[in-house]
Amino acid sequence: MKFTKSRLRQLLLTAVFFTTMLSKSYGGAFPVRPGSWLLSPSINYFFANKGWDSLRRLSSFANRGEFRSISYSLYTEYGLSRRFTVIGQLPFVNNNYHDTTGYNSQNNGFTDMEVGVRYYAFNINYIYYFSVQGTFIQPLYTNNVNLGYGEQGAEIKASFGGSGHLFSKNYYFTLENGVRQYFGSAGPLQDRYTGTFGLTLDKRFKQQISATIGGFYSTSSLSAGYDPTHIAGNKNFVFNQASLSYGYSISQKISVFVSASTFISGRNTGDGSSVSASLILRPF
Repeated sequence: MKFTKSRLRQLLLTAVFFTTMLSKSYGGAFPVRPGSWLLSPSINYFFANKGWDSLRRLSSFANRGEFRSISYSLYTEYGLSRRFTVIGQLPFVNNNYHDTTGYNSQNNGFTDMEVGVRYYAFNINYIYYFSVQGTFIQPLYTNNVNLGYGEQGAEIKASFGGSGHLFSKNYYFTLENGVRQYFGSAGPLQDRYTGTFGLTLDKRFKQQISATIGGFYSTSSLSAGYDPTHIAGNKNFVFNQASLSYGYSISQKISVFVSASTFISGRNTGDGSSVSASLILRPF
């Protein structure tokens, strides 16, 4: 099955919006100390030249079509108390699709800003931690369906994490699941899930590697008859993604992470891969 240009834009942009969110973990269940500030700028490059249709059939894009996206994100978290932190995320994307017919489409701009509160509910012997987060989603664009649904939304997310020792190495893990609802007409209900396992590579805790498996499930009462030229119409899709990351702590206040990700299955979405880099800054 071949994809039309409008359908390609719809599927690929949907994939790009959620790729970077699945490939990064900023702390999750692990608490940020009261009065501490975490700041993380990041950049992600995404590429795809094939995709899955509604029947999960994978095929190349027509006319050797290719989709590329560079996205930038600024994440922040501040510790209010032992139990509460405030979080925020500001994303910007630059997307391009072109093929051998000479067709070239570009879109760029801020997408959906997120602000929220995280509550660290409890811990077990300061080894295992559980938190709950509530987030409000606010679109930063108007009349541009290529940048998102253009609707406000909210998400509730639960996180569980822990650490220990394995083969003389220190390990950590996080499990997260978030349910998101957009408030507009036939706004989609979405489930985002990730699991990460990481190992420290040296006794000074300067180097670490981690692997993440995650996915996104979106459903809506608007299941048929939508306009495929609008990304907001693509409210029923699924994908799963695998990521590998390497982190290095330059100092107690500065760390750098690089990662590579690829989609492993999907429906109504592009099949792409990405690389990303981010800094973790702790000014105080």
